[in-house]
Amino acid sequence: MSEREPAAADRTARAGEEGTLVAGERTTERALARDAGGRHTDSVDYSDDNATLDAGEDRWAWRARLRSNKVTHLAWRIAVGVVGAVVTIAGLIMVPAPGPGWFVVFFGLLILSSEFEFAQRLLDFGKRHVSRWNDWIMAQALWVRGVVALGTLAIVWLVLWSYLAWQGVPEFLPQWAEDVLDDVPGLD
Repeated sequence: MSEREPAAADRTARAGEEGTLVAGERTTERALARDAGGRHTDSVDYSDDNATLDAGEDRWAWRARLRSNKVTHLAWRIAVGVVGAVVTIAGLIMVPAPGPGWFVVFFGLLILSSEFEFAQRLLDFGKRHVSRWNDWIMAQALWVRGVVALGTLAIVWLVLWSYLAWQGVPEFLPQWAEDVLDDVPGLD
């Protein structure tokens, strides 16, 4: 054990005890815990009822300075709230369409969670359920995973076909793509 390890362990222990940041550490109130499978998970203490993060909970000095001034904190919260809400809503609109809908929703929640505790709770909830789904699907037989993949592909194809039947084939597509799509039943 080197001389540096006990000092780092001491700083981490103090940060956990006090619930505050220690200079030079990237530690917040998040603590690494292990779940039943032995994997590391983030456990977060949401003991206060604040809607936004406190300046002491921030691990970036520039953002802590923004939060120390009421006016800049309000402006920053509004900007983060607007951008995060727009990205999250755009992701929710994209969910039924083919594409990265859920990825965009999680990205929007990630933006919001940098400032708002409710978004942190939603993001943690989503991460837990995605992890559970991934664990479940990977524990299934190969044929079950194949059926799930084919079902997902069928849903994506149905949504894409419905959109193209409703709106028609976009004119910006190359001619060969339009020719292929014109041969699909129901798309004229």
